[in-house]
Amino acid sequence: MPEVKSMFREVLPKQGQLSMEDVPTMVLCKPKLLPLKSVTLEKLEKMQHEAQEVIKQQELALREQQQAQPE
Repeated sequence: MPEVKSMFREVLPKQGQLSMEDVPTMVLCKPKLLPLKSVTLEKLEKMQHEAQEVIKQQELALREQQQAQPE
């Protein structure tokens, strides 16, 4: 790859102060903790669990009724 010549010539002062331009660097911040499950997903799982509990209770009540009828 050919070297590209700069349009500007570097000049270093012979007396006085030499200043340098501050180059911005990356700043690391605290990591943000993300929930493993979203609030909506937790609500849906809770609703599903409650619905399964209701179905289990209904099935138990139905079995008890069926066992009580033959007698």
